Amino acid sequence: MRAFREAVEAGDADAMETLLAEDVVFTSPVVFKPYAGKAITAAILRGVVRVFEDFRYVREINDPNGRDHALVFTARVGDREITGCDFLRVNEEGLIDDFMVMVRPLSGAQALAEAMGAQFDRIEKEARLRSA
Repeated sequence: MRAFREAVEAGDADAMETLLAEDVVFTSPVVFKPYAGKAITAAILRGVVRVFEDFRYVREINDPNGRDHALVFTARVGDREITGCDFLRVNEEGLIDDFMVMVRPLSGAQALAEAMGAQFDRIEKEARLRSA
């Protein structure tokens, strides 16, 4: 999904948000319950932009019919190097309606959980403002 990849690589959170469906479901690598809705997903993505350092996509995998995409990335959270993958599914309008992230190694996932946890009050406030 070139448009999303370009938005992420540019750190353009507004462009990322425009590519999300209203009913998008975001599945975090570090939280058990998925998050539903564009406002909370966009706020989480803004938090990720603040947390990840040296982020770059290293591979893109697409299915033949164009609805499923996987974007493999590397990044750093504090002193932890992580490798991860954004699994994206788009709806008929071409908007992301399913967004699942996986990361490794465990120490990187733990660092990400801690860093995002520190951001979560801000994330919830941003989501409330965007959904109002």
